[in-house]
Amino acid sequence: MTLATPPSDDAVHTGVLVLADGTVFRGRGIGATGDSVGEVCFNTSMTGYQEILTDPSYAGQIITFTFPHIGNTGANTEDIETITPAARGLILRADITDPSNWRATRHLDDWLKSYGLVGLAGVDTRRLTRRIRDLGAPNGVVAHAPDGKFDIEALVAKAKGWPGLEGMDLAKDVSCRQTYDWTEAGWTIGGGYATQDKPQYHVVAIDYGAKRNILRCLAAAGCKVTVVPSTATVEDVMRHQPDGVFLSNGPGDPAATGEYAVPTIKGLLDTGVPMFGICLGHQMLSLALGAKTTKMQQGHRGANHPVKDLASGRVEITSQNHGFVVMPETLPADAEVTHVSLFDGTNEGIRLKGKPVFSVQYHPEASPGPQDSHYLFDRFVQLIAEKKAA
Repeated sequence: MTLATPPSDDAVHTGVLVLADGTVFRGRGIGATGDSVGEVCFNTSMTGYQEILTDPSYAGQIITFTFPHIGNTGANTEDIETITPAARGLILRADITDPSNWRATRHLDDWLKSYGLVGLAGVDTRRLTRRIRDLGAPNGVVAHAPDGKFDIEALVAKAKGWPGLEGMDLAKDVSCRQTYDWTEAGWTIGGGYATQDKPQYHVVAIDYGAKRNILRCLAAAGCKVTVVPSTATVEDVMRHQPDGVFLSNGPGDPAATGEYAVPTIKGLLDTGVPMFGICLGHQMLSLALGAKTTKMQQGHRGANHPVKDLASGRVEITSQNHGFVVMPETLPADAEVTHVSLFDGTNEGIRLKGKPVFSVQYHPEASPGPQDSHYLFDRFVQLIAEKKAA
């Protein structure tokens, strides 16, 4: 298999990526036609592109895939994290690879068109990734026009006019609108997804943009899961009489979502109910404790991030997707840092001393290690069991 070569200057460019500073990347349009504006980020994962594109945490973002062979496993109806993808578009080095996997039910390009996702192939993704790494994630517009005609000035203006993710609450856009129960558990070859019909505990998950596989892991750990909207109040949560509360992942600026979520989390902390947060849930738990978050230059997005558990000394290979981070120096004295990134030393987890409350920045359900971090779901259930026994 060979890498695609970017089109020559005299080739017909049916796709472009235009950044807010006027930089233009030209190539071949893929997926749906039209244009889409968002923050341009990069993901270094070698597998899982369908899960990445359907992760609600990517709302408002155009994803640059650094791995060149995107499309080789095709697309199917099982490997999705939400019904409607929230990502704004995608950038590839090579043309979409034809599917070569027994689980594939359709070509990735056809799948992209069905969801209205605009993409661009034939781009020097190394150059684009270096630009993001050195200068930060820019605003940009990805556009696809079969006739190759683009109004570059208008696209630059659109990129400049987009407000960016800082200060933006996107959880409301991807959260469920009404409460529902989740019983789907782990997947097996030949058996598909199991059903949790004999749960031991009841967990309420606050949906800030929850990935389906997180809910599956909770169910597989023995929990009945009730999912409530991001705007749920303490009363909305506690009327279900939960044994534990889960704070989900999600997109956007945690401080913006925290305007309505933090008061709820503070109230839940007062009840003493066991609590577990992932990604955005980790950040908002930290905000509820009085800490602060800040935007990262390029963020953490990939499936190869080493994280150290400070209690055990164990190193986990983790999947990550976040552009904001908790500032550990702002945490209160009763919050203990439990995990740190071995890439840059940033905070990856905390626990609350004297209370059954903890959270992590990374995604333990995504299985890059492949199951290095699944113990966190067992830890949550153990805290629930101890609370009930007491």
